[in-house]
Amino acid sequence: MTDTANATLWQTRADLLQASLDHFYGAPWPQLFDNAHPSIEGGNATFNYWWLAHAIDARLDAWGRDPDASADWLGQAVAIYRNILERNGGSLFNDYFDDMLWYALAIVRLFEASGERRYLDDAIAIWEHVTEFGWNEQQGASLAWRKQQLYYKNTPANGPFVILGCRLSRLDDRSDAPDYLGYARTAFDWITDNLVDPRTGFVEDGVNREEDGRVDRQWRFTYNQGLYMGAAVELALTGASDSAALMASAVRTARTAIAELATDGVFIDEGDGGDEGLFKGVYYRYLRLLLEQLQERSPERRQLEQFVVTSTDALWSRAHDGDFLLAANDWTTDAAGVVPYSTELSAIMATELRAAIESRREEGVESGAREEVSSRRV
Repeated sequence: MTDTANATLWQTRADLLQASLDHFYGAPWPQLFDNAHPSIEGGNATFNYWWLAHAIDARLDAWGRDPDASADWLGQAVAIYRNILERNGGSLFNDYFDDMLWYALAIVRLFEASGERRYLDDAIAIWEHVTEFGWNEQQGASLAWRKQQLYYKNTPANGPFVILGCRLSRLDDRSDAPDYLGYARTAFDWITDNLVDPRTGFVEDGVNREEDGRVDRQWRFTYNQGLYMGAAVELALTGASDSAALMASAVRTARTAIAELATDGVFIDEGDGGDEGLFKGVYYRYLRLLLEQLQERSPERRQLEQFVVTSTDALWSRAHDGDFLLAANDWTTDAAGVVPYSTELSAIMATELRAAIESRREEGVESGAREEVSSRRV
């Protein structure tokens, strides 16, 4: 298949997966998405605030790929933003600092896509809220996981806090803006010192959950690897003096995640509790950020892109029925039983990344052809 045909194929597949989310999970307002497919009695009792935040991101991925699409991806992202607010009683906030940070990160992207300042103001309000109520010195200066456990610190809270702080440091132009980067750097160094294996770069989940100072090494999730990668790259993009070392750390963790958590180029099933379905998606989201910063023909980039190719090929070989795609938590198997929409969101994020990779390859071929013609003319 030519590069052009491959790019077109994966653009089409990305559109189909976005449509599959609505096909299998779409529900009337205010539910918007059933928590699982098939929908079961009582299955929508939980308000999955942070899943919806990632649904905003998924729609914005589609908008970035095709801003003029008839589907109005940006409008759909705005609708999900409104849905979270309405279902949350008009408030941006809840008890979980990581949930709020995911919402803020999606809202920042809404601001960048729409130019509407109110989204940036909302993201700033969330940063200020989590800092006021969650930042403390227990186990070292860092952010707690939730308001009821201020002693419990983890990667899921501190990772997005670093990423959001870096992004707000670039966007908040107020003269009295907070020291976003100071907090971000402190949180990143806390993760590094407490939860990252200095030999391999593998990132553990959290510490002191039971107030015993113990690290939870039993939870080996792609989610944490993706967050640390994203945090390292975002800090590097701020012009930090150790930017090269930060990028090297991101690459090391990205590669270690594949070595430790994937089998034959596909991430294993991480659990069926619902939230776990989104973990792979977090890795692919921040792998995309990392790939954008790596040299085009570097061996690291080639290896990581090949992983995306292998894993998304596996996804589509098992989950596509000819009309739609229903992902399983294990992409080497067919979906069975009750599947949460978090799992579908991870499949969307990975497929959107594959579409971006194939489009860039097509552009590279076209650019090379133009350069060859130009050199012949000379």
